[in-house]
Amino acid sequence: MDINARRMELDEQISQLYKEKIRLNEEIADEDKEFRVFLESALANGPMNWPECASVACQGIEGSNSQEAAETMFRHPDMMYFKSFEAVFSAIEAGLCEYGILPIENSTAGSVNKIYDLMVDHKFYIVRSTRLHIQHNLMVKPGTDPGRITEIYSHEQALAQCEDYLKKTYPNAKLVACSNTAEAAKRVAESDEPLAAVCSNRCAQLYNLKNIGPSIQDHDSNFTRFICISKTPQIYPGADKTSIMATIPHRPGSLYRILGKFEEKGYNLIKLESRPIPDTDFEFMFYFDYEASMYHGEFVNTLCELDNLCDSMTFLGSYTEKI
Repeated sequence: MDINARRMELDEQISQLYKEKIRLNEEIADEDKEFRVFLESALANGPMNWPECASVACQGIEGSNSQEAAETMFRHPDMMYFKSFEAVFSAIEAGLCEYGILPIENSTAGSVNKIYDLMVDHKFYIVRSTRLHIQHNLMVKPGTDPGRITEIYSHEQALAQCEDYLKKTYPNAKLVACSNTAEAAKRVAESDEPLAAVCSNRCAQLYNLKNIGPSIQDHDSNFTRFICISKTPQIYPGADKTSIMATIPHRPGSLYRILGKFEEKGYNLIKLESRPIPDTDFEFMFYFDYEASMYHGEFVNTLCELDNLCDSMTFLGSYTEKI
């Protein structure tokens, strides 16, 4: 092949690559437009007033901390209880309940990793959050000799939040994790063995237990943050926090560029969480919580710009936190 023919061949390849670049740019523009329309539609169609009554799903049974969180958010929640966190997500997706309550992090024990792992597999939106001051108590059936306690039941997070007390006071007792603190209380109430449960005072009243160790959490400043999720995006007036999750290119500087995009606009990052993606080679899903409102037009523009820097990005919600 002579040099002119080779040059013509290269020109043709360059032309085809340029056309492909134009096509990809158009696709990106269409995706940007679609994402922007979604965000603006969520804002425009957002309800004005938070409901006082609603059907609410939570994991556990009556007396759980999730129930208390629901009662903090709703004046008259119609509670439905499910055995697992995944069942709560599924109930929202299926429309069995309007809202779901899930614990997402604790100031002592850290993030509830199971919730973050489940976020990847379910479609939902965060519409509100709240923080509860958690006080744990050691409960037994009336007449139980504290010196004979062989096993102590509670949710794994509650046991972790009381670890120092339990090791010091009951070094020989077996710590048994169960689905939640209310389930632990019920199990102790129904057993004839010398068992104990780490749970709330509400559980003591519901299951007729005796408090032999009030406020046993290792830190007085013990708060758990709960999120309220729905099937559809609901952005209420006053929303000042926004959550997203994203996968990013597996190359140096990817996360830095994403964080820098928010930093240059002055948006405050209040939480960054990463979780491994199953069945991948060291790939991670990142979760970002920002002090930023979707009512700020520039923030919507920033999210659209961010979408181009990520392999994938999901808007989880813009909401307020009730304390």
